[in-house]
Amino acid sequence: MSNDKIDSLEGKDIAIVAMGQSQIDFHLSQVHSQFFDEVWAINAMIGILPNIDRAFILDPMSRFLDTEDAGSMTAMMRARLPLVDYPIYTCELDERVPLAVEYPLEDVINNLGCSYFNNTIAYAVAFALWNKVGKISIFGVDFTYKTNMHFAEAGRGCVEFWLAKCIDEGIKVAVAPRSSLLDTDVGEKDKLYGYHRLSDPKVTYQNGSGMKVCNWSEITKESVNKPVGMIGRKDIELEPTEPNKY
Repeated sequence: MSNDKIDSLEGKDIAIVAMGQSQIDFHLSQVHSQFFDEVWAINAMIGILPNIDRAFILDPMSRFLDTEDAGSMTAMMRARLPLVDYPIYTCELDERVPLAVEYPLEDVINNLGCSYFNNTIAYAVAFALWNKVGKISIFGVDFTYKTNMHFAEAGRGCVEFWLAKCIDEGIKVAVAPRSSLLDTDVGEKDKLYGYHRLSDPKVTYQNGSGMKVCNWSEITKESVNKPVGMIGRKDIELEPTEPNKY
């Protein structure tokens, strides 16, 4: 299978779904009829997601097929990898995984002028940038969690670096509301360090094609008491869960 640039991806709306807790926002987006042109799975999400178009597993397939290094994911990956019917971008080919595709590393690095890759998600974002997609929606890419401030996974800076390059190239970036990526799960009044200590802090929000900066008191606030879920047996109006636009 060719690993050349894919012309049909230009301008497309892509969902990248990884294994963090905010993957639930992807599942909710599907419930609320949010559609994507393509869905890209990261690592073990190949065992969870329906209708995957591409997967990114930069570890060699031998890590899953020949060792126990993947822990509890090993059995699932061994069962799924030989059966997938979509390309899996990885670091080397393995005849036991017929649709494994060697990631176009040299082309991506030469075209984008950077070789900063310390996790699989960064490779997927760079691949999207290289193919000039129109929008990237990120789910399950969390790295840190408010419920455990003493735990953090490596790689957040690298992913945010590549997302910044995407934004700079005019690609729209959306992040799952539960994700800490790009401080998406941080309250509006706490996003701007320093200003968050003021009684009326500065806040920012999207205003047409640009960003608006104003005081918190200047924003018209929606009711915070809007009911969510079900009372009795009657549905209450629910807002579809969508990624926050950064």
